[in-house]
Amino acid sequence: MPWRTVRDNISLPLEITGRPRAEIKEVVDAMIRTVGLEGFDQSYPWQLSGGMRKRVILGRTLVHDPDVLLADEPFGALDAQLRMILQEELQRLWIETNKTILFVTHDIGEAVTLGSRVIVMSARPGEVKLDRRIDLERPRNVYRISAQPKFAEYVEELWETLRDDMRAGEGV
Repeated sequence: MPWRTVRDNISLPLEITGRPRAEIKEVVDAMIRTVGLEGFDQSYPWQLSGGMRKRVILGRTLVHDPDVLLADEPFGALDAQLRMILQEELQRLWIETNKTILFVTHDIGEAVTLGSRVIVMSARPGEVKLDRRIDLERPRNVYRISAQPKFAEYVEELWETLRDDMRAGEGV
């Protein structure tokens, strides 16, 4: 919400649920530290970088302590470098909070980099084509993981699973 500061954006879910002001301040202070926005709490979204705005959204989502996070292409519109930074941040938050994250992406490498389990869906009517556990050591170095042979094996398997649907959809 462009008219609200970082602090006010993150506090919104707590305000809506009627939490006491003192509790909101304490919880939001902790969340601002968690998402790495110390010193920017009085900034407005237009004053932040794209990655920082994503962190505000993540903070606003995490502040009410959900059991499951639903993330639908959250890094899709970002450049490659910022995407990697936020992948690293998401992994750190996942390790710290132990939350279940359902992460939707069309980027096979991103799925392998972040996922513990990758489910490949078919084209319409959207059925499960593959359900693969990703057994790569954690924490994962998002900058170097693609150099691991096992990473390449997973990417190849996922691509093989998707290829026929992709070609059929494009009329190839």
